[in-house]
Amino acid sequence: MGFMQKLADGLAKAREKFLVKLDALIVGRKIDESLYEELEELLILNDVGVTASARLLKHLRKLVSERKVQEGHFLRPLLQEIVSERLGKPEAIELQQGRLNVFLVVGVNGVGKTTSIGKLAQYYREQGLKIMCAAGDTFRAAAAQQLEIWAERAGVQVIAHAAGGDPAAVVYDALHSARAKGIDLLLVDTAGRLHNKTNLMQELGKVRRIIEREAPDALREILLVVDASTGQNALSQVREFAEIVPLTGIILTKLDGTAKGGIVLAIREEQQVPIKLIGVGEKASDLRPFDPQEFAAALLSSKTP
Repeated sequence: MGFMQKLADGLAKAREKFLVKLDALIVGRKIDESLYEELEELLILNDVGVTASARLLKHLRKLVSERKVQEGHFLRPLLQEIVSERLGKPEAIELQQGRLNVFLVVGVNGVGKTTSIGKLAQYYREQGLKIMCAAGDTFRAAAAQQLEIWAERAGVQVIAHAAGGDPAAVVYDALHSARAKGIDLLLVDTAGRLHNKTNLMQELGKVRRIIEREAPDALREILLVVDASTGQNALSQVREFAEIVPLTGIILTKLDGTAKGGIVLAIREEQQVPIKLIGVGEKASDLRPFDPQEFAAALLSSKTP
């Protein structure tokens, strides 16, 4: 099964619920103000959010006026076009060949953070790169164990300390080990205690300073992992973490389990942080680069791949 088909299958719940309601709303109707209002309400209810919905409707009104569209059933392809455009072009993960790269991976517990790190380790290992992981989540005892399980599957080494230790010390040791062994990519796991944001901010700040001091210019990505199935809560997490660290991208997990796909647009519109990877399954190959056109087609197209 191709990834496009997996994406469409993963978004099946979103397609079925959203498209049935969308078609019921627009088919057989003339485009007027009441239709726009009902459409905006539908978008908000499907996790697009108030801000993103208002911007999308403004864009839609502009296209309808420019193209002199009058019938409601033409709105769906217009929405697909707008969603694809507003999500922007695909933004690739930054990785430089022939030198140490560091990815700092952040996110609350339970969103698939450690699993995503394991999948990244396996993917890049299969590309022939030398990979190492740092178990920087020393707060949760099971975090290092979970990371070691994934690392063993991928055939990569994990640098870990005892539970409750200093995450910056773990990263310090991992950086020195990585440089000594000619590692291409160091994947750093971190704790995710948003209920204690002050401690988390201090902890992540210290980890960043260690990376920048011990391996200047090695920090290529600060990736936030969020669970798509949590809807607007995922957007709140993006806001919170963006205040703590300068995010370079988002890994959106569990798109195969969400009943709504609008959160993708809400994140992109409200936070301007690119979604770089999406997960639609348990296998390492199910974590793939995010393509806005593929996503818009999987969510809104009348034709399935």
